[in-house]
Amino acid sequence: MKPIQVGLLGMGVVGSGTFNVLRRNQEEIKRRAGRGIEITMVADLDVARAQSQVGEGVQVVSDARAIIANPDIDIVIELIGGYGIAKTLVLEAIAAGKHVVTANKALLAVHGTEIFAAASAKGVMVAFEAAVAGGIPIIKALREGLTANSIQWIAGIINGTTNFILSEMRDKGIDFAVALKQAQALGYAEADPTFDIEGVDAAHKATLMSAIAFGIPVQFDKAYVEGITQLGAADIKYAEQLGYRIKLLGITKRTPAGIELRVHPSLVPTKRLIANVEGAMNAVMVQGDAVGTTLYYGKGAGSEPTASAVIADLVDITRLHTADPLNRVPHLAFQPNAMSDLHVLPMSDVVTSYYLRLRVADQAGVLAKVTGLLAEAGISIDAVLQREADEVVSDAANTSVPQTDVIILTHDCVEAKMNAALVQMQALSTVLEPITRIRKEELA
Repeated sequence: MKPIQVGLLGMGVVGSGTFNVLRRNQEEIKRRAGRGIEITMVADLDVARAQSQVGEGVQVVSDARAIIANPDIDIVIELIGGYGIAKTLVLEAIAAGKHVVTANKALLAVHGTEIFAAASAKGVMVAFEAAVAGGIPIIKALREGLTANSIQWIAGIINGTTNFILSEMRDKGIDFAVALKQAQALGYAEADPTFDIEGVDAAHKATLMSAIAFGIPVQFDKAYVEGITQLGAADIKYAEQLGYRIKLLGITKRTPAGIELRVHPSLVPTKRLIANVEGAMNAVMVQGDAVGTTLYYGKGAGSEPTASAVIADLVDITRLHTADPLNRVPHLAFQPNAMSDLHVLPMSDVVTSYYLRLRVADQAGVLAKVTGLLAEAGISIDAVLQREADEVVSDAANTSVPQTDVIILTHDCVEAKMNAALVQMQALSTVLEPITRIRKEELA
C-alpha cells in the first residue's frame, strides 16, 4: 500500500525530533500502522537549515500554505505554537480535508471547541497526544484506556520547568529567584518563563484533560491559575517538616456542585508517589470509579519524548484514515452530541484544606487571636506549628520585637470562608507580613 504522506509545519526542536524518530523507526512503525508514514514536505522560515536537517527527497518550503494546498498530503503536523497563525493554518488544513496532529496545548485550550467542531463537520481527525505531558500517553489513557470509568479526579505535575524549580528549592534550600536562574542556565526555563512559572502552561493542559475526563467543552477561561513565584524556601522547609512536599498541580475534579478546574501550588503528602516526582519529570494521577488510582510518569517535554507522542498520533490516524468518521474515537472521548454543560466552579466555591504561614510578633495571645478568627469562620484546625523566635527587629518606638513563624494546617473548608478569614487575620497588628496560603491535597 502507498505510504501515507505527511506535511510538517515547523522544523524546530519537536519537528526535528519527529522527523528523526520517524525515519529511524520507520520499519517498526510501518509494521504497526499497516502502511508506511512519510514526511514528504516541511515548511520552515529557515529553508536552508531545515533542508540540511531532512536531506534529499523531502521538499522544504517557506510557506506553510503550500503544504495545505498539496493534494497528496494526507496529514498536517502543526508544531508552530501559539494562538495566531497556528490557528489559521489548522483551520485551513481542516477545510482542505487534511487530518491534523498538533502539540499546541495553548491553541486547543483556548480555541479547541471551534477547531474540533470544524474537524467533525469535515470528517477529519485532530490528534493532540503531544499537547499534554510530552511523551506520557495520558490523552490515550483518558480517551480509550479508562473509557469504562467515571473519572472522579485528575491531579498532575504537568510542567517540567516548575517541577525542576521546586525540586531545586527543596534540595538546596534556595529561594525561587535563584532556582529560576539555574533552570534558565540549564535550558529548562525560557528567557521569558512567564507561561511556566505563572501556571498558564499547566492550565492549558489541565483544561484539555478536564474536557476529556468529564465530557465538557474546553474552557480555559474558567480555569483558576496560580503560579509558584510567591513561594519561599521557608515554605518548602516547613512543608517537609510536616510530611509534605510542594508541587504545582493541575487539578480537575467532579463534585456534586460541578467541575473543579484549577492550577496552583499544593502540599502533597510525601508518601504519595507523585510527591516524589523530581526534576523536570511529569506525572499524572487519575482516579476512576472502577480502576481506582492510576499514575502515569515520564518526560513531559523534549525533542524525542514529544516526538513519540506526535508519531503515535500519526499511527492512529493512519490506521483510521479510511474508517467511517462516526466510528472513530471522538476528539474529547464523548460523542459530540453527548457533551455535557456541567458547571465549572469558581475558585471561591472549591472545597479544600490549607497550609497557612503567618509572620507574627512573638507575644502572648497572638496564636489565640488567630485561631479564634478561624473558629469564628467555621474553619477547623488540623495542626499548628509555632517556631522559636528567630529574629529581633526594632519597631517604630525603637523597642525590640521578637518575631516568629506560625504554621497552621486546616481541615477542608470552602475557599470563600478562608478568603474572608485571611482578610481578618491580616488586619491584626501582630501579623507583620502578608500571610502565605497554600492549598493542601491529600490525593487519597
